[in-house]
Amino acid sequence: MSTLPPILLIDGFERDYEQALVVSNDSDLALPIAMVRQRLGIPVGVVNPNTDPREVAPAELTAAATFTRRIRKATLGVCQFPPTLTDAVGTIHKPPAW
Repeated sequence: MSTLPPILLIDGFERDYEQALVVSNDSDLALPIAMVRQRLGIPVGVVNPNTDPREVAPAELTAAATFTRRIRKATLGVCQFPPTLTDAVGTIHKPPAW
């Protein structure tokens, strides 16, 4: 399970942010997003990381969010790490499909 719902809710109740942006296409996040918007009055945007224009965001997320956007394929590409990263533990290779 993602740590996003508890963090989104806890930080929202503590007023640690004025607006949230969730990068996900997971409809399970609709309830915590809706709670933050409705109970706390904090805007929450959802950015769909799926770059396939034929794929739409789940209706539950769209309904829960203040606004929704899609990440463009070119934007997502320039935001990724390089294909190979090396640290003190070893080398990490990005999957070719990414």
